[in-house]
Amino acid sequence: MWPLYAAGFTTAFGAHGIAANLGGAGRDAVTSLLVLGGLLALYDGAEVLLKPVFGTIADRVGARPVLLGGLVGFAVASAVYVLADSPGWLWAARLGQGAAASAFSPAASALVSRLNPAAKQGRAFGSYGFYKSIGYTLGPLLGGVLVWAGGLRLLFTVLAVLGAAVAVWALVAVPVVPPLPRARQTVLDLARRLADPAFLVPTAALAGATAALSVGVGFLPVSGRVAGLGTVATGAAVSVLAACAAAVQPRAGRALDAGRLGARTGLTAGLLLAAAGLACAMLPGLAGVLLAAVLIGVGTGLITPLGFAALASATPPERLGQTMGAAELGRELGDAGGPLLVAAVATTATLTYGYAALAAVLAGGTAVVAAAGARRARRGDEKADVGRAPGG
Repeated sequence: MWPLYAAGFTTAFGAHGIAANLGGAGRDAVTSLLVLGGLLALYDGAEVLLKPVFGTIADRVGARPVLLGGLVGFAVASAVYVLADSPGWLWAARLGQGAAASAFSPAASALVSRLNPAAKQGRAFGSYGFYKSIGYTLGPLLGGVLVWAGGLRLLFTVLAVLGAAVAVWALVAVPVVPPLPRARQTVLDLARRLADPAFLVPTAALAGATAALSVGVGFLPVSGRVAGLGTVATGAAVSVLAACAAAVQPRAGRALDAGRLGARTGLTAGLLLAAAGLACAMLPGLAGVLLAAVLIGVGTGLITPLGFAALASATPPERLGQTMGAAELGRELGDAGGPLLVAAVATTATLTYGYAALAAVLAGGTAVVAAAGARRARRGDEKADVGRAPGG
């Protein structure tokens, strides 16, 4: 499992480590805010388009080859900028990194599920999410240190070495998991499966968690500056958010496996906590920022392992890659949609109303989770009725 955790760390560290430092370090390549936005969008755009594709390929040829190929591709794409060191090649390297992460991220998620029994899915995804959270936390900080010491080329060098090292580790330690026989699937079959509440509800919750996390990381420092806080205080608040998310995920997974926490209850609680955190962000001063960071972190930490474990338990093993790729697409849409919603509302009103808008969306999501749970319960009763003998 450890190489899979390292793969999760790699994609998170690579995404945030470069994104947080492009604006300050890439002055030759980043000539305007529009160019910066384009470079940031390349990575996420590649993931949105390609994760479902690579997830389906992982089901067809096996998740391990896709994992290894993605890690090698990530190392090669990172090395491209190290060797070329020109603005044009920075675009190519960033696109290549996003495409490679689109391959090994859903493949790693599928392997986490395939290599663990159903009774340990929560713990496995909790640990996987923990190491991804560490990558998100260390990316901006350690990336900034590397850029300070040697510029963007040093950061890309470290990413190239990291990708290659994890690929070798996975080659040696990750067992061969052959693809499972699959029944023929039509486009209509796929649409039905992706429209099923068993897929939609966890994916929507994961998208909501990612939206809250992105807004917290991006906008809480803005609220802190408005309240007169310095960069150290606002940076500490973001670190608290990431630390809470990292600490909660393994505990939530273990609670799910032990039967102390149900997936529907946990997803509902996570959405409510994240919504409460966004409501606290509307409060002025340091107290509001810190409360928001803690509650958003705990809420997203609850949702992430429970959402992926619920998806894994409801998916045929031979379709895990496809499901994980589609779920990752949902997370990417939340990652982009949350900040866009808050920014749009803040532009026409204030940032306070932007927080309120996303909080309302997340709170409304709990009604969707409850309705889906009631629908599944009714379906279960109907199946039980059908199975009874007429006189029984």
